[in-house]
Amino acid sequence: MKIENEDQLRKLYGYPSRRAKEKVLTRLEKHAINFIETSPFLVMSTSNKKGKMDASPRGGVAGFVKVMDKTTLVIPDVKGNNRVDSISNIVETGRIGLLFLIPGIDETLRVNGSAYLSTDTKYLELFTQEQNLPKASIVVSVEEVFLHCAKAFMRSKLWDASAQIDSHSFPTMGQMLKDQLGTKEAPETREAMIKRYKKDL
Repeated sequence: MKIENEDQLRKLYGYPSRRAKEKVLTRLEKHAINFIETSPFLVMSTSNKKGKMDASPRGGVAGFVKVMDKTTLVIPDVKGNNRVDSISNIVETGRIGLLFLIPGIDETLRVNGSAYLSTDTKYLELFTQEQNLPKASIVVSVEEVFLHCAKAFMRSKLWDASAQIDSHSFPTMGQMLKDQLGTKEAPETREAMIKRYKKDL
């Protein structure tokens, strides 16, 4: 059966517990701030006005996202591939969702709110330690913040060394792109790609 409305959905799943509903905060507090300042990685979710979605990984040294106050975060838009999918969506809709991860911790932190792209030097100067200075910063106004349970990470064993595969047993990015695009040139090796990436970190 295709689920087509809220009533059908609730009959199947029921309702969240009181704690699950009440854990949603509208401001950062000490544990959320500590989580963000300890996190070296996040997934940024955006969409355009037509509803086209995008999820983009962002990373840096722990604390690369700056907590300005209890409702404001600043994320450096460091050098990428210039597709600008996420930031185009932010410019278009001003909306953002963030999922913060900490290696070894199975819980995650979710932040939802509004955002805009800024070239203001007061934000860019927060990231002078970066190898390549960002051209712009993403300024986030927090509307919702809450901890997400560990079940997905427990099921996937994401941080468990026994779950890791040998990277040499998996096709390289160069090989996958060659196959997907049907190009004739030799694929870029993993070593060459890593060397090229390091220039842009």
